[in-house]
Amino acid sequence: MFKRFEQMFGVDLGTCNTLIYQQGNGIVLREPSVVAIRKDTGQIEAFGEEAYAMIGRTPANLEVIHPLKEGVVANFDMAAAMLKHFISKVQGRYNWFRGSQVYISVRCGITEVQKRAVENMVVHKGSKRSVTIEEPLAAAIGAGLPISDPIGNMVVDIGGGTSQVALISLGGIVVSQNIRLGGMSIDRDIIEYVKKTYNVIIGERTAEEIKKTIASAVMPEADIRMDIRGNDLVAGLPITMSITSKEIYEIFDHFSMSIVESIRQTMEQCPPELAGDLMERGILLCGGGALLQGLDQRLQQEIGVPVHLAEFPMECIAQGAGRMLSFKAESIGNYTSSNEALEAAANQ
Repeated sequence: MFKRFEQMFGVDLGTCNTLIYQQGNGIVLREPSVVAIRKDTGQIEAFGEEAYAMIGRTPANLEVIHPLKEGVVANFDMAAAMLKHFISKVQGRYNWFRGSQVYISVRCGITEVQKRAVENMVVHKGSKRSVTIEEPLAAAIGAGLPISDPIGNMVVDIGGGTSQVALISLGGIVVSQNIRLGGMSIDRDIIEYVKKTYNVIIGERTAEEIKKTIASAVMPEADIRMDIRGNDLVAGLPITMSITSKEIYEIFDHFSMSIVESIRQTMEQCPPELAGDLMERGILLCGGGALLQGLDQRLQQEIGVPVHLAEFPMECIAQGAGRMLSFKAESIGNYTSSNEALEAAANQ
């Protein structure tokens, strides 16, 4: 009789951000994947947006951590607590997590043991069922690609910790590549560049703001300047300085070419029958990193294959998990998802 209270969630548990799709309501939560804890007691002080606001501003006894590193759960206790908090936030006072089913995305290429660890992490916190789905598959479903057809679909998912390139056909991944570069690696490169070039230390949030405001994967037509604040290593005092878009382009060039090389390596392993599909259909670009200015143009110039930016790049994976949720059938077991489920979700 409690069947009607069963709730279903699709989760994009990313290195930088977590998105939750609730069946019947769409995407109901998008928050940073960060947790603030006390160093002395290990007590959790804040999650998500509240914890993100503390980055670079915490006292000595507080630390803000990312439970996921390079697309993989690095701290299972913190990740589980964060996920339970987010789902409880969505449910409000009607906290029926024990009656819920969770479909959670994982990086492609991880082992079955790592997948099972993620599933058990969710079940351990009280969920009735946990099913993992690889991120490129979920992104393709969320973007509406016909993954169940005998044609090639290539997805480039640029996340916060890693970037993934996957060739999909007949509901499965034919070949894939993972590189440990993402949006956070660009932030680190910007911090290192400013430190070496100007002897100024800037924080993570400042680096991210530079990336969002003036970073470009193609040579900018106008050299835009941006004022930033940091600590002068020589004087030991706060300082305001300017940085230009052309400087950031040079930093960003290494990242762009790494993505290009990963796509080329994937294409080298692509069966000839599917190569023609890619020339005709192009490549889908998704993930938060896909929003970086001019990245789709740069990839298309370097590879010679059409590159299409997803309509909602950051939401593709969560939307794909949401379509999986809508397919409630016996073909989905407690801990595995079948090709029939993927096909039905893709054809919705």
